[in-house]
Amino acid sequence: MSGSLLFLTLLLVVGWIAKNPSLMVASGFLLIVKVIGLGDKIFPFLQAKGINLGVTVITIAVLVPIATGSIGFKQLVDAIKSPYAWIALGAGIAVALIAKSGLTLLVDDPHITTALVFGTILAVALFNGVAVGPLIGAGIAYLAMKGFEFFKSYF
Repeated sequence: MSGSLLFLTLLLVVGWIAKNPSLMVASGFLLIVKVIGLGDKIFPFLQAKGINLGVTVITIAVLVPIATGSIGFKQLVDAIKSPYAWIALGAGIAVALIAKSGLTLLVDDPHITTALVFGTILAVALFNGVAVGPLIGAGIAYLAMKGFEFFKSYF
């Protein structure tokens, strides 16, 4: 058994033990694709476009209440009257900007991806996290690295 098959099988088992369906589906899907021999065709596509596809699916899920009519202009107007809505607006802007920095880091320093993916796997498997972390994690890492470099120059 190859190292990647063993690793994916281990992740499937960890997902099962942790009762994490997302990790089980993801690792199971990749195992099946690899075993049936479609990895050379599917993996490059997923590696190149997977994050964008994932963000698109999440965006669709977030927009469903607008499509169903349960959220409309009235709710938007009501929401902007709340200080929590303004906090959420600011958080949304901050996360998008942090994620942008994450893309920069992943392009400039692709070896960091290994640590980010492993951190995401640990969070999903052990803490019932949600696997949207690599991009935001890369952004947070980027900002932390820049902060470290800034303060390192003074010591």
